[in-house]
Amino acid sequence: MSTPWTPRISWAQLPEHVRTAVEDILGSPVVEAHGQQGGFSPGTADRVRTADGRRAFVKAVGTSLNAVAPRLHRAEAKISALLPDTLPVPRYLGSYEKQGWVALVLEDIPGSHPKTPWTHVELERVLDSLHALGSNPVPSTLAHLPALHTEVAAEFTGWDRVGTDPPTHLDPWIADRLPRLQDSARVGLSCLEGQSLVHSDIRSDNLLLTGQSAYIVDWPWACIGVPWFDALSVLINVRLHDAEFDVASVLSTHPVFEGLPTDSIDGFLAGMSGYFIDGARQPAPPGLPTLRSFQQAQGEAAIGWLRERWQPAA
Repeated sequence: MSTPWTPRISWAQLPEHVRTAVEDILGSPVVEAHGQQGGFSPGTADRVRTADGRRAFVKAVGTSLNAVAPRLHRAEAKISALLPDTLPVPRYLGSYEKQGWVALVLEDIPGSHPKTPWTHVELERVLDSLHALGSNPVPSTLAHLPALHTEVAAEFTGWDRVGTDPPTHLDPWIADRLPRLQDSARVGLSCLEGQSLVHSDIRSDNLLLTGQSAYIVDWPWACIGVPWFDALSVLINVRLHDAEFDVASVLSTHPVFEGLPTDSIDGFLAGMSGYFIDGARQPAPPGLPTLRSFQQAQGEAAIGWLRERWQPAA
């Protein structure tokens, strides 16, 4: 599928005080800016070059565009400033906040998002980076991050809300299995406690490939939990773009999934599909007209995968 990203404003449309602050952080005027597509923020996402040749990535948003997005930029700035250089993440260069606007300035990673539909080679590279991320102890600077199972507790009860207030055109397969989906999501939530750094919002536009490396970007939702959460999230994104992709072979061969119980995988898929499908029927947030359709597509990808896993027992 072609992802319906939220339209962004450009560097030139930023208030002058924001552009000036970014140039102060970089120490030189911006002479070139290239807008980047992807994500669900109406703010800017620009690769910039300064008069002295320095390059950086700038993202900025104001409350006039969306009331929540500046809070996410603020959270990302705080987390990015604490991520160690040893992780495959962009370096934090600075941030700015004034008059309802928040800007974040990061190292420009000279890479590109994974191709969609995904290829096996690029998927392996991403899973390798996530395996490395989950295998390292959480840096002491980030020990204060919230627990994953606490952060997604409400999201993993999506099927409960669907059962209480079912949509008019609920898939009959889902309707017939709501109790099982609800129970499985509860099992999934109980499996998420862990001691690894978790990004928790992994998809193709939050990844950059360069050379033989995969960088993980956009960190406002970082938390601490099981190391396989991000990797399974990648596989939902893979299925979103190619429902026939053989994710079963990836699950059985890549070390990031080693020892992962079947109930944990099913519980993850039940929890995530309920979150997406319940969320997709909510009103669109201001400035984010495409978010709900994307959530619906993600929900269908997750439930389609779970349906295949359960079909023999159906």
